[in-house]
Amino acid sequence: MIPKGAYTNPYRATGSTVDWDDLRIALAVARHGSLSAAARALGTTQPTVSRRLDAFERRTGAKLFERGKHGLSPTPLCAALIEGMDRMEEGALTVERRLAARDTGLQGSITVTSLDWLGDHVIAPIMARFGGRHPRVSLALINDGRRFNLSRSEADIAFRPGLFDQEDVVERKVADVAYGLYASPAYLEQHGPPDFASGCAGQSIVTLHETPPRAPMTEWMRNVAPHARAILRTNSIWSQLAAAEAGEALAALPRVLVDRRLTLRRIETPRPGPVLAVRMGVHSDMRKTPRVRAFMDFAVRELEKRAAELNPR
Repeated sequence: MIPKGAYTNPYRATGSTVDWDDLRIALAVARHGSLSAAARALGTTQPTVSRRLDAFERRTGAKLFERGKHGLSPTPLCAALIEGMDRMEEGALTVERRLAARDTGLQGSITVTSLDWLGDHVIAPIMARFGGRHPRVSLALINDGRRFNLSRSEADIAFRPGLFDQEDVVERKVADVAYGLYASPAYLEQHGPPDFASGCAGQSIVTLHETPPRAPMTEWMRNVAPHARAILRTNSIWSQLAAAEAGEALAALPRVLVDRRLTLRRIETPRPGPVLAVRMGVHSDMRKTPRVRAFMDFAVRELEKRAAELNPR
């Protein structure tokens, strides 16, 4: 997506055939390999990217991409230009972050990204309370499984399990979230309680796609139910919850999300459910911005108040 608050061509040269907007489009196409993927990354449309790229090539007289059935591949000229375009992009993004981080007090915009259930159930109420107290701060929450790039200003703050692997991102652990094994009364009536001594043979489970932050949960499920049949793998806790509530399978779910639901019962397991650490990340250029700093401090205090609910003993 196009970074928030996009600047107006800081690298445009009057009378030149090159400006940063053209280079940014070419760089996105080179990175993503197709016009449609580049358009999604830039937050625009495929026809716009195609039109701008064609116009750029005509204006410069340079062929930047070979068109093939598997997408677009950079020509040798384009490949040689990519390193310079990378440096230009990083310089432009640094300028934007520093402009965004200027001391304007408690006003301006903050974009936060998180995962589906965590953003919906935990982060959204915190942001709403902060927004109610600070009417001059504009807040946006984007719940998405993909890792937003804080260095590219795709978001200001991120909450998610696992470590951050982006450069110049400052992170801190802000919560522990406990998980448990759940099933609906209808499922238990039909299949009986799981027999952990037999590895839950004859039982059905829904699981998450395995990713590094979720590895402890996947490993736990393998240990407590090694012989259960995985009937569905999904990237969403909400999908798992829906399948369990429908009476189709067992599921490992966040206790803070499910313990009070009458539609599901938590099953005692021979090994305690996994506990995943939630971390908050912010780019180092943004962490001292008053509005960002104020929100982070507020979020930490609010999460501390819910610590026992997020990780019940």
